[in-house]
Amino acid sequence: MHRFHIPVMGTAFSVDTPLKVAKYGISSTLSIVDDDLAERMRRLWAGRVGAEYRPIEKDLAKDSRARRITAYLDLVAEIVKNEFEALRRAPLKAGSELLRYLELLPEDAPLKKLYRRYQASPSRELEAEIRRGLRPGRIEANVMTKVDKTNYWKGKPLPVEMNDAHAAVRGFAKSELEGGLCLSAGLNPRLYSYLAQFKDFFADEAGRIKKQLILKVSDFRSALTQGKFLAKKGLWVSEFRIESGLNCGGHAFATPGVLMGPILEEFKRRRDELVETLFGIYRAALKKLKRPVPEEPPPLRITAQGGVGNAFEQRLLTERYGLDSVGWGSPFLLVPEVTIVDEATRAELAAAGEEDLTLSGASPLGVPFHVLKSATMGARMRAWYAEGRPGSPCPKGHLEFNDEYTERPICTASRAYQYRKIKEIEESLEGRAREEAIARVLEKQCLCVGLAEPAHLSFELEPQMREPAGVSVCPGPNLAYFKGTYTLEEMVGHIYGRKALPLDPNRPHVFIKELRLYRDYLKDLAQGRFGSEKEQSPAYRRTYLENLAEGVRYYLAHLEALGLAPWRGELEAVLAAEGAAA
Repeated sequence: MHRFHIPVMGTAFSVDTPLKVAKYGISSTLSIVDDDLAERMRRLWAGRVGAEYRPIEKDLAKDSRARRITAYLDLVAEIVKNEFEALRRAPLKAGSELLRYLELLPEDAPLKKLYRRYQASPSRELEAEIRRGLRPGRIEANVMTKVDKTNYWKGKPLPVEMNDAHAAVRGFAKSELEGGLCLSAGLNPRLYSYLAQFKDFFADEAGRIKKQLILKVSDFRSALTQGKFLAKKGLWVSEFRIESGLNCGGHAFATPGVLMGPILEEFKRRRDELVETLFGIYRAALKKLKRPVPEEPPPLRITAQGGVGNAFEQRLLTERYGLDSVGWGSPFLLVPEVTIVDEATRAELAAAGEEDLTLSGASPLGVPFHVLKSATMGARMRAWYAEGRPGSPCPKGHLEFNDEYTERPICTASRAYQYRKIKEIEESLEGRAREEAIARVLEKQCLCVGLAEPAHLSFELEPQMREPAGVSVCPGPNLAYFKGTYTLEEMVGHIYGRKALPLDPNRPHVFIKELRLYRDYLKDLAQGRFGSEKEQSPAYRRTYLENLAEGVRYYLAHLEALGLAPWRGELEAVLAAEGAAA
C-alpha cells in the first residue's frame, strides 16, 4: 500500500509499532531479541484488548524464549487482524479509520485514485471496490543473526537449537503470523540452515510463502552470497533490504568505503541477474527436495534505508533506482503514536543536534553503535564506576560473548567483566594511558536493559533489575535535522511531499551526509578507535580511499540527476584531497 516502511529500532522503540500502523497499510518491523520484553508487552496489550493472558515463566529448559515470542506474535497478529477488519467495515466518512487509511496513501497509489473518483462521484460499486482493495501493512520480526549466544541450564550448555537467535527464529516460525522475518548482521550458516526445518519458510503448491525472508545487506555481493546459500536450501529471499553502512541507527556495519549511490546503481543494473541466478539454484534445490517447483521466480523486492529525510530523496530512491520501498526509521522516534520513547528521552531527541548524536563504542558486541550522548544509561555506567562497582548487573545476558576471564562467556558491559578489566588496567598502566583504557571500558552500555527501558518508563512496567536502570537510544545521524514531535499524518505527508516538515536548513543531501560520515570513520580507523586490526591497516585504508574516490566520481557524473549540484565544490574537494592522500 505504501512506498515506505518503518524498520526495526532498538528493542523497545518499535516493539508494538505494527499494532499502531499495520491497520493503515504501513509495514513495520519489531525486534524479537528480548523475550522478557515481549512477554511484558503481551501482558500489557492483552489487558488493553481484553484477551486472555497466561504468563510464560522464564524456563530455558522448557523453551520459554521461543514460546514467549510465539505468544506475543500471535497476539500482535490477532489484534492487527481484528482492527483491520473493523477498519474495513468502518463508514467512509470524516473521522473514520477507513478515511484515515485512504488519506495516508500516496496520491498516485491505485487505491487513492479510486478513492478520489469516489469523492467526485460516490457510488456503492466504487465503495465496494475500495473496501476490496484494502490491505494491512506487513508485520515483520527482526533477528540479529550473530546475537546467538549459547544458553545454559544447571551449569551445562543447552543444544544449539536453544541458542538465542535459533530460539527466536523458532518462536517466529511457530507463530500464526503471516509476515516477514528480517535477518540482520550478516550470514550465520548454522542459523540459516536451521530455517529449513520449518515448512512456513517454503512456498506451498500455490507458490505462496507464508513466512517470507528479508535479508539486510550492505552491498550486491552480500545479497548474492547470502541469497545463494538460502536458495540451495530451497528457501527464497523475498526482499533484500540495503542499509547504509554508517548513515543509519543502531549498530553500524561500515563498508570498505563503498558509498550508497554506487551500491544502489549496481542493484538496479544487476537486479535481473540476481533474480535469475537465485532462481536457477532455487529450482534445482526444490527438485532435489521433491517440493513444488514454480515456473516463474517468486516476487523479489529490493528496498533500502539509512538517512533519507525528504520527499525528493524518497522519490530519488524509488524512481531512479527502482526501489520497492524506502525505510524511514529514526524520524519516527519523534512520532509518539508510532514508537515507544519515554517523554524525557523524546524531548532530548527532538532537540538534538549533530554534536549530540555520535558513533560510539557503547555496544558490547564490539561493533560501532550510534548513541544519543545524553541518554541516561551512559551516565549510569559512569556512576557505578564512581561508586566503586563498575559495570552493570546483567539480568538478560543476550550479549554474553566475552571469555577473556571466564570459561562461560560474559558481557563486556557487565559488572563481572568490568571489575576484572579495570583492575587489570589499573595494575598494568599509568597516567593518560590508564585513563583512556578505563574510558574505553566504561563506554560499554548494558543495551539489553537500556534499549528496553523506554517501554518500562512509558507503561510503568516492573523494573528490569534491582538497581535503577538507564535508557539507551540509538538514532541515526539524520535525526539531528528533525526538530519537535509530529503526528502520523505530518510524517507521512512529509515523506510523500504533501507538506514538508521544517527541517534544519543545513541538512545535507542523504548521499553527502553519508560521504561525510565515511570520511570521519576513516580517521577513526587511522586512530585505532574502531575496526579490526585488518581494517586499521594501511592497505585496507588505501582500498577504502579508492572506493570513496570512485563513489565521488559517480556522484559528479550524475550531479544534476541526483540533486547534488549544490555540493559540487565539496565533492571536487573530496576527490582532490583523496587523490593527494593516495
